[in-house]
Amino acid sequence: MLNVYKWKAGITCSVKPVIIILLLFVFSAQAYAQMHWQDVTADFAPLPSSIRVFYSNDSLDGKPFKGYYVEARLTDKHLNFTTQVGNGKRYKPSQYYQDNDSPFVVVNATFFNFDKNQNLNVVVKDGKMLAYNIAFVKGRGEDSAHLLKPFRSAIGITKKRKADIAWIYADTGLRKPMASQVPVKAVDITRGNTITGAGFKKWKVKTAIGGGPVLVQNGVVNISNDTEMLFTGKAINDKHPRTAMGYTGDGRLIIMAIQGRFPGIAEGASLVQEAQLLVSLGCREAMNLDGGGSSCMLVNGKETIQPSDKEGQRPVPGVFLIKN
Repeated sequence: MLNVYKWKAGITCSVKPVIIILLLFVFSAQAYAQMHWQDVTADFAPLPSSIRVFYSNDSLDGKPFKGYYVEARLTDKHLNFTTQVGNGKRYKPSQYYQDNDSPFVVVNATFFNFDKNQNLNVVVKDGKMLAYNIAFVKGRGEDSAHLLKPFRSAIGITKKRKADIAWIYADTGLRKPMASQVPVKAVDITRGNTITGAGFKKWKVKTAIGGGPVLVQNGVVNISNDTEMLFTGKAINDKHPRTAMGYTGDGRLIIMAIQGRFPGIAEGASLVQEAQLLVSLGCREAMNLDGGGSSCMLVNGKETIQPSDKEGQRPVPGVFLIKN
C-alpha cells in the first residue's frame, strides 16, 4: 500500500520517502498498542467470567474516539455462538434481543439492501445457510458493462469452537458454503467464466456470518477491499461508525463497535484504523462488518456505542449472537 514518490525532476525516489513512511507506520502502530481500554464488564453485569467488555475514549490520530469491544472465550462450552435472520424483514437489535431469550451479546453484521430487506452476505446457523452472498455486482472502469461475482469474507466457528475467516462461495445452488483461505478474484459472469480451480473447499462451520473486507491476516494489517469489490476509491480511509469481528491465537473472539458521525465527540474510524486496533488486541484474523448507521452492539440488552441514525437503532436483517 506504500506509494513510490517522484521528485519534480522526474527522478524516482524509493528510499527516503519509503523509510519515512515506514517510520510513521511504526510510530502509528505503537500509538494503537498504547491505546487504553478500560474493563467495564461490571457496567453490563451479570455476565459469565468468559465474557468481558472494554471501553476506550482515547483519541484516535488526534480525533475524538469512542469504542467498545467484547472478548469471549471460544472454548467456554456454556456459550452458544449463533446467528439470527429476519426472514425477509428487518428488526432492531433490541428486538432480536427480546425474541432470542435475552442473549449476552447482539451485534449487527451483514450488509443488506433496503428494498427487499435481504442479507447480502452468507449467514449460517446450526450448519445451515440462512442467507447467501450477493449474486453479482457491476464491474468498474473498463469492466463497467460487465457483471462480476465477488467472493466476500465471513467469520465462521466450527463445532469444535475453532474460528476461521475465509473468502466464501455461497449461493442458492449450494447446500453448504465453500471457502478459500486466500482472496479470490471476482468471476466475470458476462464473459461466461465459471468458478473452477479457485481453491474452494467445503467450509465445515456450525455458525458463520459475513461482511467484508478482511482487515487482518496472520496478525498483520492486510485489507482485501479491492478483491472483495467493496468500498471504491479512497473510501477505506473515510471515518465512519464501524463493526468488526476477529479472533486471537489463544481462542478469544473479539467483537468491536466504534461510534462515529458525532463531530467533536466520536468521529469513527477508517478501515485502516479499525484494522490497526484489532491487531493491537492480538487478533490473528479479523474482518469488517456492516457499519455506518447499522453499527450497534448490545450487551445484556444495553447499548454500548450510540447508533449514528437520528432514529436510534437501525433495523437489520441479520445479527450475530452470544447466548447462554
